[in-house]
Amino acid sequence: EGQDSVDKLAMAVRKVYDKIKEIRAVNPKPANTFAQKSLGEKSSITAAPLNEIFGLQGEAKDGMVKFSIGHKAKMHDFEIGNDIGVNTWAAFAGSDDNAMVDGDFAVEEDQLQTALKSLRRNRINIVAIHSHMTHEQPRILFFHYWGRGPAKKLAEAIRDALVASGLSGVSTEAQR
Repeated sequence: EGQDSVDKLAMAVRKVYDKIKEIRAVNPKPANTFAQKSLGEKSSITAAPLNEIFGLQGEAKDGMVKFSIGHKAKMHDFEIGNDIGVNTWAAFAGSDDNAMVDGDFAVEEDQLQTALKSLRRNRINIVAIHSHMTHEQPRILFFHYWGRGPAKKLAEAIRDALVASGLSGVSTEAQR
């Protein structure tokens, strides 16, 4: 988490650069893709299994499914939440066996590391960590993510991160 002596932090950064050098020695040119087959031109995600995993009714359109879970906060004494984008969302496209998930998590600062670690354990990629607001209470951080794989496995990974980080709105009954 970036807290230690200067020497230990420098050694950790050195390991990152060494790993990059190791990877580039084997693959000098960066790949254009993550070596997964194309999703195809039309999406055909089946919503029902994902609805069950999340314990929520997703919004289905054109073979894609999107889930949105609001996060309540206050800004200048006004209640804010899902209706203005203070939410965690996950959008699924592709097919049930060859899907992608793309989305944004809204977490309080103390939930961030737990959510990130849960997603990375399930091979979900973290794209960006940022803030959308100032002076909100509690402080809300957002992070974009995406992943590829079977739709149900991706949904379980997102659900697990929601539950692990204490975010409400998802069913815990469907947990493995």
